[in-house]
Amino acid sequence: MSLSDTQIADFERDGFVAIRGAVDRATIDDCRRQLWELLAEDPADPTTWTEPVRRLSSPMTRPFTRAAHATALSEAYDQLVGSGRWQRRIELGNVAVRFPTGTDSSDTGWHIDASYLPDGARRYFINVSSRDRGLLMLFLLSDVDDDDAPTRIRAGSHLDVPRHLAPYGPAGVDMFELADVLDRIGRTETADRREVLATGSAGDVFLCHPFLVHAAQLHRGTPGRVASPRFLAQPGLMLSEQFDLDHPSSPVERTIAAGLT
Repeated sequence: MSLSDTQIADFERDGFVAIRGAVDRATIDDCRRQLWELLAEDPADPTTWTEPVRRLSSPMTRPFTRAAHATALSEAYDQLVGSGRWQRRIELGNVAVRFPTGTDSSDTGWHIDASYLPDGARRYFINVSSRDRGLLMLFLLSDVDDDDAPTRIRAGSHLDVPRHLAPYGPAGVDMFELADVLDRIGRTETADRREVLATGSAGDVFLCHPFLVHAAQLHRGTPGRVASPRFLAQPGLMLSEQFDLDHPSSPVERTIAAGLT
């Protein structure tokens, strides 16, 4: 199902769109089961949930490939980034599993994700044309409500970021060099922007502008009662054709150009 004109307009204004039920529940349940098999924690024993967050790479297995290839997502990629301009994934990249431990994870600052590794560099960079990255995607691999560590989003912040990246030119900037600036943007410059929580059902996918300022948060549930760990995949949609800000033709390009004016 293609995005409506209203959904595309909302994406350009807010920097994200949620595709509800993008991936079928059976596929998502298979993905989550395989992730549990890779974790030391026991899904049936909350006493083994001692760390606030675990990170692992998505397996390259059929359930994850099916999720990555969901028809509703492919159609949305064409609409937001441009047909033929993005690379098809066979997995879902980095997965963050957040447990209801009540302890600090020290990773909840406001940020955007970096996208490319320059020759000789050890850390990833970002530049004003979002080199290599077309979208950030948030795949909900478990049900997520307000207490289940939903990602926090500063709606509209994608329009604030381009002017902070522009001074670094095409070469871009090390993501950690920019981290303090972005955290400040999240806490101050965009503080008056609406905060949205990426909540929903397993199989929902949030397609986010690559410059959307967002932040993790602690899982606030109580282990062993209602709360369950939150599973979230955070892949990038990588580009096969780079954005052209002088001739913007897609919603992502248009909003970057708008943020520079």
